[in-house]
Amino acid sequence: MNRILSASELALYQTQLTPSGKVRALLAHQWEHFPIAKSNHDALSGVREKQVVLDGLTVRVQFNSARIVSSAAKVDAKSISERKCFLCEANLPVEQRALPFGENYLMLSNPFLIFPEHLTIPHVQHTDQRILGRMGDMLALSKELSDFVVFYNGPKCGASAPDHFHFQAGNKGFVPLETELETILNQSQSVVDNQSLQIFRSKPFGANAIFILSEDPIEVERAFEKAYYHLALLSPDELEPMLNLLSWMVGDRYCLVLFPRRLHRPSQFFVEGDANILLSPASVDLAGVFITPQEKDFEKITAADLHDILSQIMVSDAVMEGLCEVFY
Repeated sequence: MNRILSASELALYQTQLTPSGKVRALLAHQWEHFPIAKSNHDALSGVREKQVVLDGLTVRVQFNSARIVSSAAKVDAKSISERKCFLCEANLPVEQRALPFGENYLMLSNPFLIFPEHLTIPHVQHTDQRILGRMGDMLALSKELSDFVVFYNGPKCGASAPDHFHFQAGNKGFVPLETELETILNQSQSVVDNQSLQIFRSKPFGANAIFILSEDPIEVERAFEKAYYHLALLSPDELEPMLNLLSWMVGDRYCLVLFPRRLHRPSQFFVEGDANILLSPASVDLAGVFITPQEKDFEKITAADLHDILSQIMVSDAVMEGLCEVFY
């Protein structure tokens, strides 16, 4: 079947057929014709949220039961081998339609959405979740979808399909990492500051991070690769260093945020009884919207819990000091 929406179909939902406008037309089409996407989109209006202050910045905790599919996903090799890949085009639901991005990606409505406008952007080929060599694609997506934040979850850092390469994207104005960028950077340590590139070391919401900003995507990609190869040396047994990435346009500048990690899931995820918290942090959580798919966790989780979870899964300050040295 032809999954690509035509220009005439898009025009039924949106007159402004800019790249972001086309995406919004795709989403509107899917909310009308793709039942599970419509159901979960409609349910967003009833999602409960509360605010928590972490290290002086306000984050949100969201109770979103639809996200149990991702938060509790089994990503071990045996489980993956026993299921069909849900990002391969041949296995997509018949109702799911798409827009192309270049020759190698499809833009799809994410049916288990967090953002009001939430995309999954898989590669057209079934290839492992590995970011090296694809940073240019991520930045090009950020430029194309200027109304969106693009993000990448590493294969052991929240990706529920570590066997199929994909990005995700969500509308701007939703995650505090983006909306509070100026405040965060004002509280950050400058590592590089010249006419073509700025790099900051920061700890938004208690999670160690590197911010890379430039009008030149090549400069961003070079800086990222320096960080990537350094982190790879620290984890030689891993196929990819553990990391989460978010990128978006700030005026004419690309902004890439790198969150280096040391653990996939915190101890609270695995324990039984009252101490259990089913929280499996990925890019959106690190950007300041923590997703709890179980109501019991939403009710009880505190700033102390979030601080402890982040301290377990993120790299130490000492690792960050060594990482920053690669940029000098």
